[in-house]
Formats: sequence, structure tokens, C-alpha cells
Amino acid sequence: MAQLIDLTTFTDKRGNLTVIEKVIPFDIKRIFYIYGVDDSRRGGHRHRKTVQAAVCIKGACKIYNQDGVNDETFVLDHPSKCLILETKDWHEMFEFTPDAILMVLASEYFDASDYIFEPYHS
Repeated sequence: MAQLIDLTTFTDKRGNLTVIEKVIPFDIKRIFYIYGVDDSRRGGHRHRKTVQAAVCIKGACKIYNQDGVNDETFVLDHPSKCLILETKDWHEMFEFTPDAILMVLASEYFDASDYIFEPYHS
């Protein structure tokens, strides 16, 4: 099941510095970000090989996740929250705020054959 982790953040009078180091359970091969989203739902898939880490670095969004046993909705509303999505995690991203920027770190390079679009049946 997807897991929400808190990223280390250092805060002082100059601002905040959030670090992604030694907490992502894979080597990063691809980084992409999603922004300017209307009221659409994004995602709607899981992967055969790819593990992902999602961080909403600005604004907020929700990620619905199901792994064949559990269903859960996660709220990413702070850049120190990171959602780890395993291969079994079928997910959809939605309710993006107008200013939202969702950054995703991936364990694999893009491969169209890695995607499984069929959701689990409840």
C-alpha cells in the first residue's frame, strides 16, 4: 500500500529547506511534474515495474490509491509530504489547486508497456 512519509525540513528566519535524501526506496531515473491542471483526474493506472514518489511542491492535490485490498485517499498539501507509490498501487490524482505543482520521482524510464490501466475490482 502507498505510504506517506515526511521529508526532513530545516526552517529558520530565512525560510525552509526540504531535503530528499536517503528516504526514497529506489534510484531515481525520471522526474516529471504536473501543473496547470483543471478539474480533470490524472493518472488512473499502476505499473508493472515503476515505483514512484510524489511531492506537491506547491499548492495541494489528492491522490486516491487502491492496491487490491485497501482503498485510501491521501492529501498532499505541503512540500514536506511525500507519497511512495508501489507497483501494485493503482492511483488517480485529483482536486488540484490552481497553483499546484506535483513533482513525481520515478524508478524507471518511461515505457508505455509498464502501465496497467485496469483498476482493481472492489
